[in-house]
Amino acid sequence: MSLRPLPSHTYPNETLIYHGYLGCSPLYPTVAVSIRTLATYRQSHRTCPRFSIQAQCKALCHLHNIPYRSYLNTQFSDAYDVYLEIIHRVDSLINEALDCNTPNWRLLNSCPCCFYKLEDEDNLTFEWLVTIDGNNSLKRWSLSIDGSTTRGDLRKFRTDYWLDRTIVDGFKDDVRGRLNTATNNDDWQDIVPPNESSPPFTCVDRWRNAGPEQRKRMFAIFDESGIFIAACRHRFVLLACDMVKSGELAKYPLAIIERLLTVYGQNGACAYDIGCAFAKTLANSTLGQRASSLNLRMMVGAFHGHAHNRRCQLDWHPMYIEGTGHTEGEGCEHVFSSSNELARSTRHANPFHRHQSIEQHFAFWDDDKYAALSIFLRNHYQEALADIRTLTAELSAIKDALNLTDTDFTRFHAQERKYLDELKQTPVKDHLSIRYIGVLDELTECHLNDMHVALNQARVRVDTAYSKLQNTEGLAAHLETQLGIDKRWEIGSEHYNKFREEASLLKYRSALDDLERLVIMRLFELSKLSLSGTGYKLRQQISKALQRRSDAIWNAINRYNTQATALVPPPRPTLAWKDIVEYSFLGEFDLLRHSCTDIRDHDWTAPAHREATMKYFKLQRAREEIQHLNVEVHRLCTAIHDEEVKTIATIRRLLELDHTLALELKHRYQARAAVNAMHLFRLGQLESQRMFSGRRGIGISTAGIDGEGLKIQLDLDDIISFESDGGNDIEHEDQARITEDFASYLLSTTD
Repeated sequence: MSLRPLPSHTYPNETLIYHGYLGCSPLYPTVAVSIRTLATYRQSHRTCPRFSIQAQCKALCHLHNIPYRSYLNTQFSDAYDVYLEIIHRVDSLINEALDCNTPNWRLLNSCPCCFYKLEDEDNLTFEWLVTIDGNNSLKRWSLSIDGSTTRGDLRKFRTDYWLDRTIVDGFKDDVRGRLNTATNNDDWQDIVPPNESSPPFTCVDRWRNAGPEQRKRMFAIFDESGIFIAACRHRFVLLACDMVKSGELAKYPLAIIERLLTVYGQNGACAYDIGCAFAKTLANSTLGQRASSLNLRMMVGAFHGHAHNRRCQLDWHPMYIEGTGHTEGEGCEHVFSSSNELARSTRHANPFHRHQSIEQHFAFWDDDKYAALSIFLRNHYQEALADIRTLTAELSAIKDALNLTDTDFTRFHAQERKYLDELKQTPVKDHLSIRYIGVLDELTECHLNDMHVALNQARVRVDTAYSKLQNTEGLAAHLETQLGIDKRWEIGSEHYNKFREEASLLKYRSALDDLERLVIMRLFELSKLSLSGTGYKLRQQISKALQRRSDAIWNAINRYNTQATALVPPPRPTLAWKDIVEYSFLGEFDLLRHSCTDIRDHDWTAPAHREATMKYFKLQRAREEIQHLNVEVHRLCTAIHDEEVKTIATIRRLLELDHTLALELKHRYQARAAVNAMHLFRLGQLESQRMFSGRRGIGISTAGIDGEGLKIQLDLDDIISFESDGGNDIEHEDQARITEDFASYLLSTTD
């Protein structure tokens, strides 16, 4: 039985553990839980994070034909805490035996493809690539809100995934102190140097987490409002910290960046959905000089980047950054898509249990990512080769048809950046002049002739019309004072006509903004519509909203085209429904919004040239991806070999010093050896392909491995003896064959 009430006379926990049970209290347990049940729940929670302790207890009650009681949750939770503590202490002993307990060891070895550096390997533009982002799903309810008494729990998180809250708070006033501002806000606003007009392009307003701190404060009902994490290019979780009663403040990414720079050093790249704004925050922080000296490059993720304005994309989108390859910069989104399932079971947990659940999930996530690492490399290699073949053929045809060269594509890119850089915001005086034109038009409508008409039509309208006239006259006088106008502009005069055109352009831009807003909403709702976690009713509501919004987009297109054709000179290009439906790069709207001169005669604005330029940069990134993957394949093969050699040496040493720990390490490494065998099989297939251009075989790590492991003479029988003794040999017959193949490979590479 998995949940066993004990007889009236109790047993000590040592006796219970000997029989495979854990008591639910430390001294005199009356209920014990099977260790097998705890292990089963741990793995079930791994595959289904929303599977809570309450659900497990209800299932056990049904199996034992007993009524469910809520106190069983607490008993099971206590036993589960003891079980995880035992596993943690065994992990600590094994890590100590393997010399894997040095500071930052996990960060330096979690992803062998990213961080297992080898001698004489090809140099990459970026030595490490990470992505950072925050998520507000894993909130924790404050028990003080409903009047509950919070019990003290001095237990801390066990792993080094977490950054301590005091370290994060050390960056609370970092930027504000450097800028000597008097505000108490941890803002994301773009920092503009003195005596310079504000840039016409800003991405801050497009993202909720990029707004000022006042707009990001969470309700007081949550103690922790979410988490902020960092993940590598292969989606291994590197670091995490709690967001405490706030949204994404600058202190969270600053604390993460500081640790990454300390551990990984120079020539790194970091993707963030508001990396453009955060780069200015980082430069003005105490980390600014250090990040610059270590050549840290910020960028915006591929998905979020296409929703930024066009000028931002040219500098911050991975497609235009040399050395990024096919790095999408959205690894955190993949992590969050899985960790969101934890929200139901952690929302009302205490701080320790919340951290414990998230730690377990991250550990399982990293194990799963490691198991799929060779699939990741193989699939990306095939995709990069296919892109190179396709884009090379397409670009060759375009070059012949349009008489272009590679230098033309880089020239088009530079010309577009130069054009957008030269755009300026409309001066304040011009804004006042445009407003003045509107007031003059209102005065015309409120002329005294209309007053006489109003008298003849209805006496009661006199007071309203006269009041409107007085207000408009007062506003006109006020604007004339601000503009320094001695004589009121006449309708049709030179100044009037000039700013009348500007007012028309303002209406045009307003119509364009409205159209862009509707398109953005439509794109994000379409992506939401295909999510597996979206319920049927929500799907139906989104579908109906899309149908209604389609009518709104039609009306917005008509308003835009009306304003576009009314601009003289020159009229702006009109848009059709087909153009809007196919818009995936929202930054293209910026070329329509800020074009104060006719740019349609420029080469870089031609649709064919722009499409060819984009394909050119995609081709460059695909070639870089091959370089990345060549290095990563070589690193993974070497890391597997070195890990096996080191583990065998450690097991042999422990057999003499601590036989029990040696058997535990043997048992744990069986699954790892099986995964490594599959990695070597897939990587062998990849290396055997004619198109593979990387190094084959085993390299030499720059850090080296233990000297004892290097000198060891591998013996096939010793490796196969990793299998469990006794009756479990038959159960692991298939595992033995995999290990034997793996051992044969190791013997050949070591010789």
